[in-house]
Amino acid sequence: MKKLLLASATLALTAGGAFADEVKLGISLGFTGPLESMSPAMAQGAELAMKEVSDSGKFMGGATVVGVRGDSTCIDSAAASATVEKLITADGVKGIVGGMCSGETVASLQNVAMPKGVVMISPSATSPALSTLEDNGLFFRTSPSDARQSEVMTDIIMEHGIKSVALTYTNNDYGKGLADSFAAAFEAKGGKVTINAAHDDGKPDYSAEVASLASAGGEALVIAGYVDQGGSGILRGALDTGAFSTFVFPDGMVGGKLETDFGKEVNGSFGQMPSSEGEGKDKFLAAATAAGFDGTGVYSGEAYDAASLILLSMAAANSTDPAVYKGKVMDVANAPGEKILPGELGKALDLIAAGQDIDYQGATSVELIGAGESAGTFREIEIKDDKIETVKYR
Repeated sequence: MKKLLLASATLALTAGGAFADEVKLGISLGFTGPLESMSPAMAQGAELAMKEVSDSGKFMGGATVVGVRGDSTCIDSAAASATVEKLITADGVKGIVGGMCSGETVASLQNVAMPKGVVMISPSATSPALSTLEDNGLFFRTSPSDARQSEVMTDIIMEHGIKSVALTYTNNDYGKGLADSFAAAFEAKGGKVTINAAHDDGKPDYSAEVASLASAGGEALVIAGYVDQGGSGILRGALDTGAFSTFVFPDGMVGGKLETDFGKEVNGSFGQMPSSEGEGKDKFLAAATAAGFDGTGVYSGEAYDAASLILLSMAAANSTDPAVYKGKVMDVANAPGEKILPGELGKALDLIAAGQDIDYQGATSVELIGAGESAGTFREIEIKDDKIETVKYR
């Protein structure tokens, strides 16, 4: 049975003394780069949790939580590491929501956060490699591993009666990890991957890549890429040449750009992304609408949950010191305890202060397993009438 420590203002001490009036959290996301269209709603999701905790007046003797944004670029590991370095050393953050993409997350974690002993909770870094990375207990994620996404994607494709696919992936840790996991899962269930080929982002022309994919053939093309980058280039080339008419879109391709730039051209195509349904999701969407942003944005709910977990873990440990509160993340995220949904962070702080257990469910039905990653549910989507529509949750 987990036991949460009493969090009272009179005992509120960190390694450096009494709690400050202000506690800073970093938000390291790709505000520029291949997923820049997803980042604003993700940041707003994290900031929504921070505001909720601040407004409660119950956090660390009434401290205010302030979010500090930093641009990880999503793909530039050096830039991401420099961003996290600044967040920690110059801005003085006590935890970080991020990174966003897998490669830059690994780099900033290993190069900066681990040496400096700072907790990172990523809402969207999904590479299977992160499951086994030695992280000194400092890294968690509220999105599931792509090993799980691969199994879900395989099932969806098979249920569409498709037995052979061509596969292209963005040439980085995210793309390769997802592609390799999917190829293994698909072939284990009797499917055939006709080609498994990388593509680089930022190219003006993808005709050579599309030609190779077309030559290999397949009933559909799986694009494990970025909708704001090379993934769209591959898709445009395949459509313009008639190489494929059915496409499968993993999470990195499920964004507003898919509707605005392609619309009816991809009607009938389908895919999936980590997401959930139920009361927690509904409460988050309502809170996001009230705050003036779109809570349906990919990984926005996961970002809210990442920030919430950091703050509730601080409260449970009675400390903003990452070396202390990192040990409480799994406790507040899992049973036993009273379930906590979006809009109930003040209630959670009351329970913690009373020495009661909490089971944070949040916006995405959080349940952390193994090395601190989400078990995960997925939203199956299909493009219908030029729009991304939900088919069901898995």
